[in-house]
Amino acid sequence: MQTRIDQITAHDGSFDVHVWLPDAGEGPGVLLVQEIYGVGPYIEEVALDLAARGYVVAAPDLFWRLQPNWRGEHTPEGTQAAIDLAGGFDFAQGVADCALTVAHLRALPEVRGGVGAVGFCLGGSIDYMLATQIELDAVLSFYGSAVPDATGLMERVEAPLLFVFGGSDPYIPRERVAVVEKAAEGRPNAVMHVEEEAGHAFHNSQAPMFHHPAAAERTWAVATAFLAEHLPV
Repeated sequence: MQTRIDQITAHDGSFDVHVWLPDAGEGPGVLLVQEIYGVGPYIEEVALDLAARGYVVAAPDLFWRLQPNWRGEHTPEGTQAAIDLAGGFDFAQGVADCALTVAHLRALPEVRGGVGAVGFCLGGSIDYMLATQIELDAVLSFYGSAVPDATGLMERVEAPLLFVFGGSDPYIPRERVAVVEKAAEGRPNAVMHVEEEAGHAFHNSQAPMFHHPAAAERTWAVATAFLAEHLPV
């Protein structure tokens, strides 16, 4: 498996995009959108998993305007530092950077087939909003806190959508998750997956305070099957 760092030019500078290539050297593209901890060990772990499944994975450094190559620690102190940094993040700029990354993926000679997006926490909100603006082949939004207040935009999304939430998430109360469930009802492209006993960021194996191993395993099986169906290798 090969990895590299590409550079993408935005209107106000350039940012790093971490790229992982599958052993075959080519495959469908996946935009992997970070959480507030940056492109750190957890995102790298997810990227390696997806690349092992045959995808070309690209994870942009979304905090490059604030602190390039930020890698927050999965501790209470590191989490607070990440929250403080994310407070200065321009969400719309982040969505725009992800659109540039998707265009970069589509132009890579190693990418054949479609391009999808997988995002966690902050990234789950970003890839959902991105899907309201550009065409994607699959969108997996993990516990995006901005989603419940933006369900009115769901009609703009033509891509297959998988929404993942924890039913015991203190940051996204269950009644807010229910708002997304109601909006997804009757939409053939929208699938809900709620792990009722899990909290926020439950798939993050690098964060002991959040990780719920059983829920993570079940959810990742659902997520990878969803990808395989809509973005086959």
